[in-house]
Amino acid sequence: MIAAARLGRRAEHGFTLIEVLAALAIGSAVIASTAVLVNNVALNFDRRTGLAGRTDQLLLAVDRLAADLGPARQVQQPNGGSDTASTFSGDAVEVRFVTGSGAASGTLGEEVIGLRVEATDGVDYLVRRRARWRGQSTPFASVLLQDPVRLIEGQVDMSFAFASLGPDGTLSWSETWSGKPSLPRLVRLTIRDRASGADLLPGLQFVLRADAPAACAQPGANAKCATAGKPDSPQQTVPANDASAKGAPAGARE
Repeated sequence: MIAAARLGRRAEHGFTLIEVLAALAIGSAVIASTAVLVNNVALNFDRRTGLAGRTDQLLLAVDRLAADLGPARQVQQPNGGSDTASTFSGDAVEVRFVTGSGAASGTLGEEVIGLRVEATDGVDYLVRRRARWRGQSTPFASVLLQDPVRLIEGQVDMSFAFASLGPDGTLSWSETWSGKPSLPRLVRLTIRDRASGADLLPGLQFVLRADAPAACAQPGANAKCATAGKPDSPQQTVPANDASAKGAPAGARE
């Protein structure tokens, strides 16, 4: 009878040690795969959210720049001897000018605006500063700019360029604009993603209306008006590398 009981216990069903270890391995693999999937979904969501946030930031910054540069004023100041220069200076990383945008918004009236590309820990910033413009007798270069605001930031490379209009109606671009008697016709801001080299806002240009042809003062004018012809005239064109930027506000950029 004792032998029969032992034989019955051996016949009972159960898990062996190998089966338990195999089940644990399968369960661990499922848990790890689920964790990777959840992590990828979270990263993709954050990436898309960050991209949308950066796009919104760029568009808001473009609107601010268009509002500042559009009404830039043509103010003459002594430039040594009998020469005079306009109150506008710029290079690849900084622009300073007098504008009436403050008067239009009812804040400080006419202002001196400074736009400067600055870098900290591998991140570039386009910083806007301002000060009240107290008139032509104020030395333009000595105005102390305050109230810094970061318009654009990221791992990008930013640079300015300035266009003058030639006698034949063609645009000539330069990385500097200083000590000249007039304002540039256009200001271009290039923003490139540092990792991919892609231009984030291709052809981003701002029309300066104070020293531009009369056509540029019309609502909805764009960079074509700087060719001194009718904006809608088919023979008046802008070079192909000055393509329109998507989503540009009317009259701000092309």
